[in-house]
Amino acid sequence: MSADPATIAYYEANAPHYTLSFGQAPSRHLDGFLDRLDTRARILELGCGAGRDSARIIERGFDLDATDGTPAMVRKANERFGIGARVMRFDELAAKEAYDAVWAHACLLHVARADLPQVLSAIHAALRPGGWHFANYKLGSGEGRDPLGRLTNLPGEGWLEQVYRTAGFEIAAGERYPGRGADGVQRDWYALTLRRPPR
Repeated sequence: MSADPATIAYYEANAPHYTLSFGQAPSRHLDGFLDRLDTRARILELGCGAGRDSARIIERGFDLDATDGTPAMVRKANERFGIGARVMRFDELAAKEAYDAVWAHACLLHVARADLPQVLSAIHAALRPGGWHFANYKLGSGEGRDPLGRLTNLPGEGWLEQVYRTAGFEIAAGERYPGRGADGVQRDWYALTLRRPPR
């Protein structure tokens, strides 16, 4: 399993655009997710991008480990917000029971469907028992490339829920909602709040 080179190349080339184009407001699901956590929780952020959610997590007092697979994105996030982000691809996650939560906003949708179970198992292993995970995906009927050339897995709700359950997660909440991605395409999205069961 490895990251899709064309997707990484897109974000590497467009990091300045993402830094400038996205407003300061954090993701719509972030505060509700953080409200579930203890105040000193250790959070792993996957796909931190330009750092807007990272800044909010730190502002709220959490211990954040922000990561992104694109070096240019990490540089921009650190230049703008000073969050101490580091380069890490999804397939490089190897932590064991190191985090209380894993936040993955609009990023795991770029994992090939065949590789997603392995990534979710790594996230599950990285969480402490009772730990929380958030991820959201564009819905569809099979993976492909979007108009920007990025690999997108486009799962259905049922398939996605089953893959998470197989990886050992409990589904605490799911929300289907309309959204427009960076490619300009309007789709339904599915946001999942999940938990590694307590021992």
